[in-house]
Amino acid sequence: MSIRIAIVGYGNLGRGVESAIRQNPDMELCAVFSRRDPAAVALKTPGVPVVSTKELPDWKEKIDVLILCGGSATDLPVQTPLYAGDFNIVNSFDTHAKIPEHFASVDKAAKEGGRVAVISAGWDPGLFSLIRMISSACLPEGKNYTFWGRGVSQGHSDAIRRIKGVLDARQYTVPVEAAVEKVRNGEQPDFRARDMHTRECYVVAEEGADLARIEKEIREMPNYFADYNTSVHFISMEELKERHAGLPHGGFVIRSGKTGLAEENNELIEFRLQLDSNPEFTSSVLIACARAAARMAKEGQTGAKTLFDIPPAYLSPLSGEELRAHLL
Repeated sequence: MSIRIAIVGYGNLGRGVESAIRQNPDMELCAVFSRRDPAAVALKTPGVPVVSTKELPDWKEKIDVLILCGGSATDLPVQTPLYAGDFNIVNSFDTHAKIPEHFASVDKAAKEGGRVAVISAGWDPGLFSLIRMISSACLPEGKNYTFWGRGVSQGHSDAIRRIKGVLDARQYTVPVEAAVEKVRNGEQPDFRARDMHTRECYVVAEEGADLARIEKEIREMPNYFADYNTSVHFISMEELKERHAGLPHGGFVIRSGKTGLAEENNELIEFRLQLDSNPEFTSSVLIACARAAARMAKEGQTGAKTLFDIPPAYLSPLSGEELRAHLL
């Protein structure tokens, strides 16, 4: 029987989840929930209803996994614990500094409701988190370094769009090349956040908006921009659509370590992603985690989970026999 997936929020990420479901024959999209007027939301999948989020409680027995596709700044901290008591959940909460706090609130709700809630799924947090953990275990004497970009950060762009007077925005995260080279050379430097990345913001403001205030709010925003060298460029909507319509991203995790009795050997682990579409790739990870959530729920597990807590085989549609025969 197919895993019945429902989506909350039909922006870039929600559309990506819809697309990813088509590539997974063990899943079906049963509904999309939106705060907008359902009549104004046009899906790509025929026959799937668009429903107001107000009606979610009526769908408790019709959904196996609910994938939340809102933003980490304001949507997911409220929605995830709200829905985790009634549904198995997957989200992509990506405010790293607040993950422990988010995990605790979601864990409480999911355990009280007897549900499974996979949080912070995606590529970072998510796949990169796994690589940092595995490489640290394999090279205990060493340091992890994570570089993002160059690419559009959905979460940071969304955070800018929440500022009063902003119509639209794109934020690019850009690695500092000199820092990357030091790590690849095995130097194991100590970096501040601003030593590793810069942030470029392209903002479309409302006519008459206070541009100085908007720029100040961006530069001083905690957890997003305050710790980085940040440039803010105000552009027209036409320029944004013409030059910044895509959503590419990527990055790499590097573990620089040493082995040997005298630690005489330098070892380097590097894992890289290069993505044409950040939301579509993130959605593909969410779908794999939805499969795992459904399997864990079927076993009677409850509470919040991260990719650290999921057996890798639970992410795959292949059986254990198939995995051992073809991928091991």
